[in-house]
Amino acid sequence: MTPNAKGEAECRVEERDLANQDDTPFPPVFSTARMVRLMEVAAARCLEPLLSEGELSVGVTIDIEHTAATPQGALVRARANFVEQKGKLYCFEVSAHDGGGIIGKGRHARAIVRVDRLLEGAACRNSHGR
Repeated sequence: MTPNAKGEAECRVEERDLANQDDTPFPPVFSTARMVRLMEVAAARCLEPLLSEGELSVGVTIDIEHTAATPQGALVRARANFVEQKGKLYCFEVSAHDGGGIIGKGRHARAIVRVDRLLEGAACRNSHGR
């Protein structure tokens, strides 16, 4: 089986998606973190046909440029195109667009993991930090 060649995700920019959260000095525009999240969702959708029960895909690497500001209320669409598989990593070219054109682009890699193993590993890390 191979991943879907393309995946998409979209959102309407709400107040919670703006960069000026938690008393930061950032402007009230679509945050880079929210753009990256949308790109991750688009890439994850490409991998859905490969998932067995109890599996999901997780982000491993991301190299993104955020090139334009998007105001609250705008619709943002992210696209992911499957490029290649390198071992356990699935590599994508990702981009995000609003009504004015492209707002960001880059590369993103994901891996397929078992949910139970992921949660066990996270719990172990937490218990070591006490």
